[in-house]
Parts: sequence; structure tokens; C-alpha cells
Amino acid sequence: MPYYVFRLGMFKVLEKQGEWASFKEARAHVNELRKTLDPKSGDRYKMIFAENEIVAQDTLSAERELDKTLSGDDW
Repeated sequence: MPYYVFRLGMFKVLEKQGEWASFKEARAHVNELRKTLDPKSGDRYKMIFAENEIVAQDTLSAERELDKTLSGDDW
């Protein structure tokens, strides 16, 4: 399974930046991209290990449920 790198833009728009067979290459590329990122833009770079590009996009686009044990007045 390959590693995918996506830019997550405004309104959660995903833009594929590339695909790599090894973690080391993908991590190096995403780290270089993050160095050039303007913090004011609101964009982020995400790396994901997935079966294919569609699964990767679905996973990154999915809303995650709030873990009730980590929220509330208990903090």
C-alpha cells in the first residue's frame, strides 16, 4: 500500500501532492512541503497510508466523532 500526501485547503478541499511506496520518502516530501507553507493560509499537509487514493481521500474527509471521555468539565 502506498503513502499519499494531500494538501488540505480551505473548506476541506483535498489536493493530491503525490504518492510514495516508502514511508521515508513520503515523510521527507511532506516535511519539505510544510516548510514552505504560509501559516496564515490555513492550509495543511497530511500524509496517509491507504489502499488507494479514493480510500485515502475518504478517510481524510470523514468527520471524526468526539471522544466524550476527553471533553467536558473534567479537565
